[in-house]
Amino acid sequence: MAAQFGRRLRRGATTTAVAAVAVAALAASQGPGAVLASAGGDTGGDQPAAGSTSSDDPVATGNSPYYTDLPPLVSPNKPGTSTNLPITGSAQSGIPASVLAAYKKAERSLADTDAACRLPWQLLAAIGKVESGQARGGRVDANGTTFSPILGPVLNGQGFAMIKDTDNGAYDGDSTHDRAVGPMQFIPSTWATWGQDGNGDGRKDPNNIYDAALAAGHYLCAGSRDLAVAADLDRAVLSYNHSNEYLRTVRSWFDYYRRGTHEVPDGSGVVPPPLGGGTDPSPNPGTSPSPTPPPSRKPDPKPDPKPDPKPDPKPSKPGGGSTSPEPSPKPTPGQTLGAVENAGTGKLTATAGDAFAERIKVRAKNSLGGPLAKVSVTFTIAGDTDARFEGGKSSVTLATGADGTVTAPVLQAGEKTGRFMVRAIATGRSLPAVLYTATVTARQADEIARTDGKALTAAPGAEFADTVAVKATYRGAVASGVAVTATMITDGDAPVENDKGPYFKDADGNTVRTLTDLKTGADGTLTLPKIYADDATGTYRLRLTTEGGATVVIELDVEAPAA
Repeated sequence: MAAQFGRRLRRGATTTAVAAVAVAALAASQGPGAVLASAGGDTGGDQPAAGSTSSDDPVATGNSPYYTDLPPLVSPNKPGTSTNLPITGSAQSGIPASVLAAYKKAERSLADTDAACRLPWQLLAAIGKVESGQARGGRVDANGTTFSPILGPVLNGQGFAMIKDTDNGAYDGDSTHDRAVGPMQFIPSTWATWGQDGNGDGRKDPNNIYDAALAAGHYLCAGSRDLAVAADLDRAVLSYNHSNEYLRTVRSWFDYYRRGTHEVPDGSGVVPPPLGGGTDPSPNPGTSPSPTPPPSRKPDPKPDPKPDPKPDPKPSKPGGGSTSPEPSPKPTPGQTLGAVENAGTGKLTATAGDAFAERIKVRAKNSLGGPLAKVSVTFTIAGDTDARFEGGKSSVTLATGADGTVTAPVLQAGEKTGRFMVRAIATGRSLPAVLYTATVTARQADEIARTDGKALTAAPGAEFADTVAVKATYRGAVASGVAVTATMITDGDAPVENDKGPYFKDADGNTVRTLTDLKTGADGTLTLPKIYADDATGTYRLRLTTEGGATVVIELDVEAPAA
């Protein structure tokens, strides 16, 4: 159950005994950094541990809700046995394959870049368990990205920190306040500093377990910490979320995973009950157990030699009162979201720099197949592209209307050509995403011509006095940013690159007779580099071809000067 640890301690002798056994088992571990560091050796209270951060030290999460379930009292292996992964084991010791791979990859990466930190992957696993239930039981795609964003509560100061928007809603879909994002629950401002590309796809995505795990590793290792030292490990965990309850819970799972784990298929991991007993798998600000923290900032590398004299407040429901949720009526099939689907979006194609004429449209349906209004849908641009929604956003969240549909903002193509994806998901729901393929084509020209009619002549071994300037247009309008190829060609019906006659020079002064990567300017014009003549006389041809197929052939005369 996902009841709060603090509440367990107040539920009578049986619950108290269970918690005491768990803490005692934790303190008995002999692994590096496995014992809670405390000033007096007493871990029963909620005082900050020795070496912990002060109350104004940074947090990675903004104290989003976290799961406080403790692991089973019987670890998968006895203390001191091998931590090699067994083929089978208890359900709680199973970690989804992609999530486990991400933790181990982050450990290897930090061992290469910051070996002195000695980051154990089991610490990442413990934090991932407490923050998101291992990405909600490993509900990630083949690249490690969660099928739907994992979002914390709105940090609007109502029971949580007041953190105004820092990412224009790019990661959390909220352009007013920040929310913690992803399986490791980073707030956007922290992600901006610590975000990593853990899977090598060229993007830093907090919703990707590989990216998030590597970022969490760097964050925990900040300040020259050695995580094999108990005090440094405690300090690292408290920098993630400054609560001794959080520290004890993470430490319990860390010890549990160090005694043994096993791999399970993605999507088949144990998913903790929704925080507070609700039905929505997303963290809900009305059921969070976390106290209000300060906004995130860079961790303080200097240890605090004195324990904080003020105990952490025990987590409670924001606004005071009982943390037990009020019973709510069960939704009817007509009120239950059944699916999201493409609502007739056409082909998504645009020229570089232009807006897509077609707009992405999604329909939400209830369990009976009818339209469902007020469903939150998040549209996210994915892939190697600089395309953005109107306003420069890569992600935006909107709600469906009375007909169950919602249309994304206008999609603006960037300068990078090729294909990319747009993913539409029901925000905070474990439903399949709707995927759209979009294509950005290169700028084109259907005509290219010289800007003047001067004869182009040079003596053998000399350079041409006049330069070649051309202008490209498309349907009569200026064609800016169009790719142009210039080639010295042979005569005949099937011309090829000429190996004699006029030529260009590259940056090293070498002879070249074909130039690529040329582009017209904002006014559609292009001026070629200087052209040189070799010793061969005669009339030669220079061909310029644009993206789109427009061509112009220019004559170059090499002749000896008159006697």
